[in-house]
Amino acid sequence: MADVVTAGEILTFWLEEVGEKGWYQGSDTLDQTIRDRFRATWDRAGDLAEAWADTPRGALAALILTDQFPRNMFRDDPRAFATDALARAIATRAIAAGFDRQIDAPQRQFFYMPFEHSEDLADQHRCVALFAAHMPGENLRHAELHRDTIARFGRFPWRNAALGREPGPAENQVMQAGGYAALVSGKLSLDDLA
Repeated sequence: MADVVTAGEILTFWLEEVGEKGWYQGSDTLDQTIRDRFRATWDRAGDLAEAWADTPRGALAALILTDQFPRNMFRDDPRAFATDALARAIATRAIAAGFDRQIDAPQRQFFYMPFEHSEDLADQHRCVALFAAHMPGENLRHAELHRDTIARFGRFPWRNAALGREPGPAENQVMQAGGYAALVSGKLSLDDLA
């Protein structure tokens, strides 16, 4: 396992090496690379992220570490969500300080994603408002879809297996259709569910 890395190393990796085209193209190779290079840093996220979060770029690195990396490192595992509360706390402070507006799109989205990943409807409404105000476009569409899913189910059906939750019939319908991808593609609509 690699040593603890700096905020700058996280930004270089995520923003330059992986880049926008790779952010949401999960692969076993990328997941393993993140585990190998950043697991030791994530293990110390509570201390490091707090220390980094007092500048716009430091906060961005802290958010990538606490909100994005665990989803790769621990795909289909409850640990994928273990630092979500920390990520929301960092995002809340960073947004209050105006750090999000000091970071250009598309990187700005990582200040809002902790709210999109929340299973709390108030966080979802906040996410939609943030994207609408500061980064409208495709990200807003995804934020609205996440909010509508939480409004419909109170949770994300695609997390049920990882969290050992028993799905309801409509959640099963979503997952059998292809999960979130089915909602994004329009193959399935939340309005069509029983």
